[in-house]
Amino acid sequence: MDEDILQDFLVEASELVEQLDEQLVELENSPSDADLLNAIFRGFHTIKGGAGFLGVTPLVEVCHRAENVFDKIRNGDVSYDSSAADIIMRAFDVISDYIQQLNDGARELEEADTGLLAELDALWKGQAAAEPAAEAEVSGASEAETGMKLELPEGVDPDGDISDDEFEALLNQRDALMGGEMETADVPEPKLELPEGVDPDGDITDEEFEALLNQRDLIDNLHEAEGDTPPVAPEPKPEPVVEAPKPKPQPKAAESGGDKGSAKAAANTESTVRVDTRRLDEIMNLVGELVLVRNRLLTLRSSQDSEEDLSNAVGNLDHVTTDLQASVMKTRMQPVKKVFGRFPRVVRDLARKLGKEIDLELKGEETDLDKNLVEALADPLVHLVRNSVDHGIEMPDVREQANKPRKGTVILAAEQEGDHILLSITDDGKGMDPEVLRRKAVEKGMMDEVTANQLDDKSAFELIMSAGFSTADQISDISGRGVGMDVVKNMITKLNGSIDIHSVLGEGTQISIRVPLTLAILPTLMVSFDDDSYAIPLTSVQEIFDYDASQVNRIDGQVMVRLRDKSVPLMFLSEWLAPESIKENYEGDKVIIVSIGNQRAGLVVDQVNGQEEVVIKPLGVMMKHLEGYAGATITGNGNIALILDLPGVIQRFQY
Repeated sequence: MDEDILQDFLVEASELVEQLDEQLVELENSPSDADLLNAIFRGFHTIKGGAGFLGVTPLVEVCHRAENVFDKIRNGDVSYDSSAADIIMRAFDVISDYIQQLNDGARELEEADTGLLAELDALWKGQAAAEPAAEAEVSGASEAETGMKLELPEGVDPDGDISDDEFEALLNQRDALMGGEMETADVPEPKLELPEGVDPDGDITDEEFEALLNQRDLIDNLHEAEGDTPPVAPEPKPEPVVEAPKPKPQPKAAESGGDKGSAKAAANTESTVRVDTRRLDEIMNLVGELVLVRNRLLTLRSSQDSEEDLSNAVGNLDHVTTDLQASVMKTRMQPVKKVFGRFPRVVRDLARKLGKEIDLELKGEETDLDKNLVEALADPLVHLVRNSVDHGIEMPDVREQANKPRKGTVILAAEQEGDHILLSITDDGKGMDPEVLRRKAVEKGMMDEVTANQLDDKSAFELIMSAGFSTADQISDISGRGVGMDVVKNMITKLNGSIDIHSVLGEGTQISIRVPLTLAILPTLMVSFDDDSYAIPLTSVQEIFDYDASQVNRIDGQVMVRLRDKSVPLMFLSEWLAPESIKENYEGDKVIIVSIGNQRAGLVVDQVNGQEEVVIKPLGVMMKHLEGYAGATITGNGNIALILDLPGVIQRFQY
């Protein structure tokens, strides 16, 4: 198969799968929603059409049956109850898995499970028992129906796109033909016809290829009208004769074989993002402005114009560059709905498995954030939502005894706060008991009883993010292995984010995650030692104060400073970053208090130079494994500054 066409199909199919995931769960709550039923039907049909053109037979088989079932559901012949939903969900999982395999580079798929196909066929035949006469009439007429022909509505271009209404009209014709209400006649096997003026031996344009695809879809619908029952185990059928050459394969597909082509396919799909053309126009205009300012600066350099003219030109350059930076960042932005879309299904399946009744509410789905963050936040949020369903929400009977509604609620919300995104997972479950958490910490040997009793409630809640800590009495495949929350904390920390837990016993729990809006541009606090500059991520900085030796104590070999009745460990960065500049009785100048997860530390530096937004550049191959560095940047004066990775810095000082 041609890799370029395959990638176009995978981008569209992946988006359709995300939409279907939400729509199928929503349909259980609104099984008679005609618009929703039509949207789901079209989703399966579109995936089937693309897979059929590429010859991905197993994917076509499952999509075709799912499409047939939804055709009956929307006509009222089959009801979408919980048993039907379970079958359709399993079919959807198979379709999703097939598409993921193609995304991962697979080019041969295993045959679909015949048991699932049979279940879909049985669900599709739900009408047969109610209308045996009609079934007999249809089955007896199968030979005659091979000549049936669907007619396009008047005025429709057979080589153009087809609207939803025109597609509905064709489906109604098909139903009428299958009911014996129209006469049939033998017609020759349909062929795809090239648009007028196209050389059959030459290359084919995208527009001409689209026209052929539209023809193929119409012919495909005609074939579907030929029989009321789909084959249980169909043999792969050849596509209709196409008299046009397929788009020429790229050399990479022909020469590199499966491995290189597959790797490139997976990489292409992961790096694709759709951008509104209006944003591209905006960027193009700004680039034009940038060129004009550059030309102005070149002219000023070779002339004797006043300093004021130069200052105005530089100010204009600053304005255009800022706008261009914002516009380019927007092209990387995606709605957080890309992450949230998977959770209705996750909650639905877990609730059924655990015997719980749960409503999931999604808020702020249109909030935009960096594409890399969308992908990075997916796994942490899955951990947190599963914990809310399993640990948080009680069983229906238990909720009734506590004077709560039988159905619990989980709220997944997102909102923008300045240059950060705030995500929260809230449930109205049983909440967490800080006393139980303190006792578990002592039982697991994490701390002694005296230390545990001194923890305030907030610190007790943060114990659940310690490695190996779990409150579950029984280990299950859902949770209870103590490997969830510590992974979440580590992932969020790597994103320069923070996590906060608030819980009230008997009322519920809220877990809040705060992450920067983008990972490409980082607001930092610039510090220096002599002539060397370093950047500290500003999101972790809490406060800055002057170093005062009288407030410093040494406890168990660790230098600590007293800050509002709490001791914070001090780390003299010069010992690591600039050991040659250390003088006897060195005290430093400023202390920067940073927060990483639930841990705080004071970084002692020579000088604080102020805030600066920096563009992160990755370190070279020789340095990328060095602990304590997140990357590098070029400062305003043209020097190179290393960006500190605070979790790595603290790790270095602890060992």
